[in-house]
Parts: sequence; C-alpha cells; structure tokens
Amino acid sequence: MKPEFANKFSLEWVEAWNEHDLDKIMTHYADDFEMSSPVIKKIMNIESGIIKGKKEVRAYWEKALKLNPNLHFEIINSYSGANSVVIHYKGHRGLSAETFFFNSEGKVKSAHAHYE
Repeated sequence: MKPEFANKFSLEWVEAWNEHDLDKIMTHYADDFEMSSPVIKKIMNIESGIIKGKKEVRAYWEKALKLNPNLHFEIINSYSGANSVVIHYKGHRGLSAETFFFNSEGKVKSAHAHYE
C-alpha cells in the first residue's frame, strides 16, 4: 500500500463522512465488507460489535448519522501498511483510529474502529 493511496483514500473517506453522503461512503466498501466497532454494541445492540455485509453496515451507519447530525471528522494522519490503511482522526468522540483492509479490487473488505 503506497502512502499516496493511503492519503487519497483518507481524504475521500473523510469528505464523504463530513458530507453525510451515505451513498458516497459506501462506494469504498466491498459487498461482503465486515465492520467492527465498540459503537456497534451500543447503537445496534450486537454484543460482538461486528456486522457483516453492505446492507447491514449501511443500516448501522444510517442510524448513526441520524443520531449524530453534526458529525464531522478531521484527519490527524493516515498510515499505509502492507494491505491496509489506518486513519487517525478527531471526531465527536474525541481521537479515533480506524484500520481498513483492502481486497484485490481496492475496496475495503474489513474495517476496525478504535476510540479514546
């Protein structure tokens, strides 16, 4: 994963979230995408904190966006890995980091959110 890709992905990802454009957000993800987050436990009442598939993730994010109409992210930095990108950002929960793993088509196959 090249740093240029990590930077471009990070900027596009934050822009889509800050616009609250769920269709634009979803373009980054594979159909069989898996998401893990401690917030999934709270919002969706799923003890594992893991949801799978674009349909389920979209339902979660629709609910999350409605609960947080002023949601806004600021990138602190992005980091490239072997087949992953980490975005370190500031949001309404404080400092956060999200790790994205990509498939061979360049779509996110899994993401893991971490909060202060």
